[in-house]
Amino acid sequence: MTTLTSQMTEDLNKITQPTYSEAYESEVRSYCRNFPEVFDTAKDSWLIGREGNRYLDFFAGAGVLNYGHNNEKLKRKLLEYIERDGVVHTLDMYSDAKEKFIEAFHDIILKPRGMEYKLQFPGPTGTNAVESALKLARKVTGREGIISFTNSFHGMTIGSLSVTGNGFKRKGAGMPLGNTSSMPFAGYLGEDADTLEYLNAMLKDEGSGVDKPAAVILETVQAEGGVNVASKEWLQRLRQITQDHDVLMIVDDIQVGCGRTGKFFSFEEASIKPDFITLSKSLSGYGLPFALVLIKPEYDQWEPGEHNGTFRGHNPAFVTGAAALEYYWKDDALTRDVGRKAAYAREELEKIIERQNVVASVRGRGLIIGVEFEDSNLADNISKACFDRGLVIETAGIDGQVLKLLPPLTVTDEELKRGLSIIEDALHAVLLADAEKVESEVAAAGA
Repeated sequence: MTTLTSQMTEDLNKITQPTYSEAYESEVRSYCRNFPEVFDTAKDSWLIGREGNRYLDFFAGAGVLNYGHNNEKLKRKLLEYIERDGVVHTLDMYSDAKEKFIEAFHDIILKPRGMEYKLQFPGPTGTNAVESALKLARKVTGREGIISFTNSFHGMTIGSLSVTGNGFKRKGAGMPLGNTSSMPFAGYLGEDADTLEYLNAMLKDEGSGVDKPAAVILETVQAEGGVNVASKEWLQRLRQITQDHDVLMIVDDIQVGCGRTGKFFSFEEASIKPDFITLSKSLSGYGLPFALVLIKPEYDQWEPGEHNGTFRGHNPAFVTGAAALEYYWKDDALTRDVGRKAAYAREELEKIIERQNVVASVRGRGLIIGVEFEDSNLADNISKACFDRGLVIETAGIDGQVLKLLPPLTVTDEELKRGLSIIEDALHAVLLADAEKVESEVAAAGA
């Protein structure tokens, strides 16, 4: 086995290309193909490459970093905990860090909202939370079926894939995905179609072929599905339908919770109270793996140990998660700031579309904003052009036709303005390149 000398290591570190990753990492890797940089450090709204290249981050770890990279307030708490040898791993035993997180979550989030839920800490990722909620809903009701929605995304494990709409992701299961029924999400059949009347009819009619389900699972804003937004009225009617038919409601707030839409929970505006709520991504506040299922007390019917996991309730994540609640959620300052920035961003994006004379539409809630282009190739090309100009931004939608803005909630006004300027510059460059290509093809055909 070859041992690297210090000089060899230094030389390797100077290489921009990820030598070892490309040689040894699985072909399943994806984001690195869209953002080909070896990142080394990060702070607030910025990612810095190994050679010092700086990138403004409008991706935020797919919604993991609502408070930015290495948030200074949260970092202090984490370092203090580690330096005093705070316990890191405890399975689901009691710990001081867990007690403080539960206290903060109850007192800062649940109690002021009049919400009563038990807290279950499953494995540390979003799909673990979804699997737990599906499993418990089936146990509580004694029914097997789950209703999900078109263009939904709930995770990559088998149960979560079964309620995910994306065909490419579903195929990865390598097996039939059963005991679920997909219904049209808000707006899926056009603005004039009443998708909830269709759902209600399917549940009422014994001849519909849809057995009474254990639960309905949904995202209030379908992030990966293309930033598809359910209105307040649609959510309220869905809640009423589930109650009328004695069906549990699971809201997947993994990507659009923790303040992404403004308020802590994405469904607060609709004044509904789901039976189960799944959280992850920005729950730790620091990018540490952490997931949570909120369960109405009457449905907390688990037997001790009936659902478990080695890394359920990671103590460093308890520490930063509690700190995030203390610093950002004791008042509505962050919610108001998100609303202000979101209004500015959407207005500017509308102006950009008009100035660049491109067929597109803007939608979203809070600081998850999608720009859907009629030309489905544009979003991906714009994302690439943005990266070349120092902005990390991803696409969404079944055809990748939506450019998705997902900056940290703590992004500064100047950073937001800069990012939007880069988007316009990238859009202009892509449109110009496309026009030149068409012109060249026409000239070649004429010759």
